[in-house]
Amino acid sequence: MGEAKRKRELLEEAAKHSKPISRARFNLYSIGTRLARSAGLCEEMAWWALNDESLIGMVGRDTVDDDYLWMILARDRNGRFRCASLDCSISTPEKAETDLKVALFEAAKRGDIEEFGAQGDETNHPIDLFELPLDHDPEKLHPYFRLLLEDDSKAPAKAVLKELGPWLTPSDPHLVGEFQGNGFDQRLWEFYLWATFKEFFLDVEQLEAPDFLCTAPGVGFTVEATTVGPSNTGALADHPNPQNEEERQKFLADYMPMKFGSALTGKLNKKNKQGEHYWEREKAKGLPFTIAIADFHKAAGPKEPASMVYTQSALWQYLYGKRVRITEEGGIVAVKEEDVDKHIYNGKEIPSGFFDLENAENVSAVIFSNAGTIAKFDRMGTQAGFAKEGYDYYRHGLTINPDPDATMGIPFVRHVNADDYEEWWTQEVIVFHNPNAKIPLPPEFLMGASHYLFKEDELLSIVPEDAVLNSITMIMKSA
Repeated sequence: MGEAKRKRELLEEAAKHSKPISRARFNLYSIGTRLARSAGLCEEMAWWALNDESLIGMVGRDTVDDDYLWMILARDRNGRFRCASLDCSISTPEKAETDLKVALFEAAKRGDIEEFGAQGDETNHPIDLFELPLDHDPEKLHPYFRLLLEDDSKAPAKAVLKELGPWLTPSDPHLVGEFQGNGFDQRLWEFYLWATFKEFFLDVEQLEAPDFLCTAPGVGFTVEATTVGPSNTGALADHPNPQNEEERQKFLADYMPMKFGSALTGKLNKKNKQGEHYWEREKAKGLPFTIAIADFHKAAGPKEPASMVYTQSALWQYLYGKRVRITEEGGIVAVKEEDVDKHIYNGKEIPSGFFDLENAENVSAVIFSNAGTIAKFDRMGTQAGFAKEGYDYYRHGLTINPDPDATMGIPFVRHVNADDYEEWWTQEVIVFHNPNAKIPLPPEFLMGASHYLFKEDELLSIVPEDAVLNSITMIMKSA
């Protein structure tokens, strides 16, 4: 009886020091921990943490042995949650959950959580993207970085980036400074890509060039990230300001293909000191090589969305050298595909069809997303519970319409703070496959993305049901 009483009291005490957390919150904390080779081996069932969240834990089912396990994750010396303790071969999920609570409590009671989480491969100091150097110049901080730093409405995005930062910065000494300054857009895009590839259950290694090597059992490809920025000189410095649908279509038909073309051909033609293209570098040889591009060339205005929300169609035109015209007569929708030879704007002319350019056969695909934004990070942080009290986030936009005759997506509005709200990093990812690729990128490498590819000269699409075409996030603050 004495032993039974002791165990009961231990369980009661342990329960007081732990709490359940949402899957979204656990996913954010553990985003860099999961390894590709473990995908499918564990069915996660419950997520817990100490009350102060210095330790987190998970209960899961071993899908191979059909028994149960628990795992405790602690922050390492760089601030990353990583596996610190594990027990398996447990008979029931209830026992696994009880044992996890006790293990969390006992680890906390020892008082050595910092040492408990040490892995031995860290740089020995926590990493914080938002820690400013003592000699920093406030005037050189990027305005969006200042927004994250100072605006309470951006607390969710800030929380997400604080979790992602320690995973990427140890391999890149320039990341923090560039993120705080003029390189903000490019670095935010890289954070988004890293989180997205991790959600695809890939192991992501940062390289000097290309930027990422993504691997999993039977999977391997490299990614070079680039962004479309504003033009300050040359023909494209004269930025159009479309006032109607006709002007908007002209903008998308010529100006934007040139913007995308400048960024993409820059990467296509770039060589290192040894004269090697990206796909010729040591870790990229023999693997599909991709370019991931995002449009940051024009920020949102008081009455208009940022350019990235609506420029996707221009990228499609430029990559394939084709344009789609949609007509409707007598209630019948007709889709006509037209070849595009070139794009002309303000005296400048470029050939269309990036995938037909010399050397472009070495680019397996172009990856695009319009979601590498603070708004995306805000929503991911809000669903993980990091919104400050009094702030509500609403997302509205268009999802994919499964009707083959549809000419636009299905409108939606979602309250991001709602308990049942669910969003994934991968929902807005689009992969444009190169029909001329020497080494094609198999669509199954990025299952969950939207894919466009040619088969027997016909453009086909593989689009998941939850794909989001575009969206805008509205923030409301209660008085």
